[in-house]
Amino acid sequence: MYSVTAPVLRANLEYYRDSLKEEDTGSLLHRLLYWLAQRTNAYEGALVIKKLCIALVAYFLRPSISWDRCLLHLICCLSEGDAVNYEQLKSASRQEASQAVQSLGKPQLLTALWFAIILVEEVGKTNPANIRTHKYHERVHGSLDDALQLMQIAITLPLPGSNAKITEQGVKCFQSWVIYAHGAWIDKSMQLTPLQKLIPHIAQPLWDHDLFEIAADCWTELLNTCPPFFTPENLVQLVGFLTSQRANNLMSLLIKGDYEADAVAFSRLLLAYSDVSIQDLAKHPESPSVQILMRFLIQLLAYEGFAGVEDDICTPTVEFWQAYTEYLIDSTAENQMEPWMNDARQYVVEVVEQCWRKIRMPPQEVYAEWNSDAKGEFKVFRTDVVDLLQSAYVLLGTSLFDRFTNLALEALQNHAWLHLEATLFCLNALAESISGDDVVDATLSALFGSELFPSMMNDTLGIPYSTQQTAVTIITSFTAFFERHTQYLPAMLTFLFNSVRTSALAGVAAKAIQSTCDSCRHSLVWEVSTFLQQYDNLLLWEDLETVAKERIIGAIAAIVQAIPSEKDKLESISKLLDFVEQDVQACLELAKNDAPVGAEEKGLCALSCLISMGKYLEEPDDKTIDLEFKPPGQDELYMPTIWTPFQQRIAHNMNAVGKALGPDNGAVVEAICQVFRTGFKENFPGPFVFGPNFIEDYITSTNLHTPRLDYALSTAGAMLSAHSRAGTTMINRSATRFLIHLFQLIAEMG
Repeated sequence: MYSVTAPVLRANLEYYRDSLKEEDTGSLLHRLLYWLAQRTNAYEGALVIKKLCIALVAYFLRPSISWDRCLLHLICCLSEGDAVNYEQLKSASRQEASQAVQSLGKPQLLTALWFAIILVEEVGKTNPANIRTHKYHERVHGSLDDALQLMQIAITLPLPGSNAKITEQGVKCFQSWVIYAHGAWIDKSMQLTPLQKLIPHIAQPLWDHDLFEIAADCWTELLNTCPPFFTPENLVQLVGFLTSQRANNLMSLLIKGDYEADAVAFSRLLLAYSDVSIQDLAKHPESPSVQILMRFLIQLLAYEGFAGVEDDICTPTVEFWQAYTEYLIDSTAENQMEPWMNDARQYVVEVVEQCWRKIRMPPQEVYAEWNSDAKGEFKVFRTDVVDLLQSAYVLLGTSLFDRFTNLALEALQNHAWLHLEATLFCLNALAESISGDDVVDATLSALFGSELFPSMMNDTLGIPYSTQQTAVTIITSFTAFFERHTQYLPAMLTFLFNSVRTSALAGVAAKAIQSTCDSCRHSLVWEVSTFLQQYDNLLLWEDLETVAKERIIGAIAAIVQAIPSEKDKLESISKLLDFVEQDVQACLELAKNDAPVGAEEKGLCALSCLISMGKYLEEPDDKTIDLEFKPPGQDELYMPTIWTPFQQRIAHNMNAVGKALGPDNGAVVEAICQVFRTGFKENFPGPFVFGPNFIEDYITSTNLHTPRLDYALSTAGAMLSAHSRAGTTMINRSATRFLIHLFQLIAEMG
């Protein structure tokens, strides 16, 4: 019955909290306390008792109620087994309160602890700075001394034995009160002092097998939430446990992959202590206890199992080592080598080595069985390791890069492909940290001059896709190296074009080709015909995706742009347009055969390739600026040139795709406008520098029903802004046409 009535009572208290008459409140409290005492004596289940405690806290939170020493009142009622008069307890001394607490039996102690926990958890949900709810916090403070006596008795009962459950709740009660006090009394830190006196007692349950997890969680949360709460003496006491044989046994379980609850709780406790003690751990490497703790912290990365999948401790461990490394960096900021720094740096070296082992990809068949969450967690861990590696490089310098390069060469020689993938991943992570342009060129020459790229193309070696993909990615990170050392380009580009034929690698390989050609365009000018032939061969492979096509088209266009003579560019650009027109013709055929999905795919692919082609035919941003250069006037810019047939050809292809896919396709409208925009930056005639008439005709053909109308109109504005020249008439005419069209659109809107 009580399991049903208790929540009803609480609901009614909430509903009638402002309308309950004063003469009824005393009777209600008396009845609730009577029920609680009776149910406790009858050994009622915990659920019923806790619900009655919740109802009493709801009573406490009534605005018109003044129940200052609520905890002592409840304790006295439990002691008597009946409701007692509250007025007689208001002025009770500390000794009298202590006697009341000591008179409680075990069931009564449990009930009192549950009430004390629920009280601060519920009051903690209210704002102590709010004028209406501040009084609740003041009343809780009035019960602090009573709570301290209750907790002290609970957590100092002899262990082990039947007292474990009471001690467990005593630890939880202490944890709840400290967390509450830290938030509610943050401006009154001296009032936390009485709670601090109980900390030595909270350390004792750490040694009890049944209570360890509860005690460890308490210490962990308090260290993470309010580290100043602990004195140096408290932390010394904790270190005594963390370096004990019991701790060593728990670490052994973790290393074996036994994720017993106590072992996991220990790892979290170790990290919580270490997070607040980084300075001590760094500056006292000679201390035996520090040596044990640092060994444990490194071993946390030696778990069996994959991070984020079978091992949840690795990620917070890496976060600790990241903070530790950053502290060392800050300590060396003034170029003053501390005597402890060499030992501290050596720990970072060992941690990096463990991380390298931990980030190794699983075999493909194992990875395929992971769900998306597991894959995401593993990816997050690898990202955290990247941050750590970049910080470690600041501390350790190029020796770290050299170490990984040697590991890569060893793995390559031993055909240890997953080891190689992890090593290339680490080198890739360090790419952004390399301070000098050529500081690691000798090391990279050893790597890229090895059998790395030929091996990646050897189908008989059974190299996982993950290793091949990382090998592709590292090329993108070090394109500046290949720009300085062009002798490595042939083997690298052969590997990339070979990788494009593999669906799993096509996107990243095409991106690497694009990045390489963009950076090394001047070195590759004489190989443009080879690139055109390579792409022609790729088109025989029907599964080549749009993203790969547009990236490779852009890559070849970048090389063409670097050809010194405009006339020498014509043949190559014509060939690129031939490739684009293959997709245009496929679009028209599919549209004619009533295959709209395929037609749209091919049509948008053609337009994407034109966009990429136009973008990479632009002058590069890093080109030397001639301060005496005077661009041609606009009339001259748009006069017929050798590029006019190419412009007409591009325009014809865009019109053909637009007609085939229909005027209601917003993707087509936006793509055509993007093609226009690629020519806006140019100062000289070119294949994508269209005359104003063509752009004007397209923009003014739009209406209120045209999808992406906003983008089309903004393209008109971009054209006017980019091509306006003083003293010209063409742009004035364009502005007039656009303005008239805009007024017509406004008129259509009504």
